[in-house]
Amino acid sequence: MGQYKNQAEAEAAGVYISKVKSYVKREGRLTKAQGRALEQFWPTMGIDYQPELLDLSTVFGRTAPVVLEIGFGMGKSLVEMAEAAPEQDFIGIEVHRPGVGACLAEAGERNLTNLRAMEHDAVEVLKNMIPDGSLSRLQLFFPDPWHKKRHHKRRIVQPEFAELVRQKLCIGGHFHMATDWEQYAEHMAEVMNAAQGYSNTAAEGDYVPRPDYRPITKFETRGQKLGHGVWDLIYERTK
Repeated sequence: MGQYKNQAEAEAAGVYISKVKSYVKREGRLTKAQGRALEQFWPTMGIDYQPELLDLSTVFGRTAPVVLEIGFGMGKSLVEMAEAAPEQDFIGIEVHRPGVGACLAEAGERNLTNLRAMEHDAVEVLKNMIPDGSLSRLQLFFPDPWHKKRHHKRRIVQPEFAELVRQKLCIGGHFHMATDWEQYAEHMAEVMNAAQGYSNTAAEGDYVPRPDYRPITKFETRGQKLGHGVWDLIYERTK
C-alpha cells in the first residue's frame, strides 16, 4: 500500500493497488448440460453483478430469512439446503462457471424458487450489493486453506472480512464456517474470537457439531473414512 493507509485512500488518489485474491479463477469446461442450464435458468435464477444494493424482497418476490453461501462448488449441497428449507431464501456465490451451471441445472430440475446464483468475487458482492443487516446466515464451507505459510494472507477469513460479514448479518445472525484443515480451523477461531460483535455458539471450546442443515458431501464422507476431521465453527452477531 506504500504511502497510502488503505485501499480507499489509494483509490481517491487515483492509484490502483492490486488486491490479494482468496481464490484462483478456474474456468474449466462447461458440459452441454451446464451450458443449457445457464441459458435456461440464468434469466430467473441468476443475479448479475452490479455495484448497487439489491432489494432482496424484490429478488425473491417475498420477505424471508436470507442465507448466503460463498463458494458453493458444484452446488449440490446448496440445492439440498434450499429444497429442505422452503421458508428461507438462498443466494450462492461461485467463481467457477461450470459449478454455477451445475447448480442451476439441479435447482431447475427440482423447480426451486428460493435459490439465486451469482458468478463474481464474493467480497465485492458483499461490499456493494448486500444490504447491511440483511442476512440470517452466511456460510463458508471448505474454503481454500492456502496451507503454505507464505500463502496464509490469501485465506478469506481475516479480521477485515469478519467485520464485513458482521455488517451484513442481522443481529442474531450466524457466520457458519467449516473446514477439513485443522490449522485453518484454528486460524478461523483465532480471527473470530478476536472479532468484535460476535459470540461463539460452541457450548465448549471453539467448535460445534455439524448442524443438521449442512449436508455431508461425498468429499467429506470419503475424508471421514480416511480418518480426516472436519471442524464447524458458528459465530453469532451480537451487536
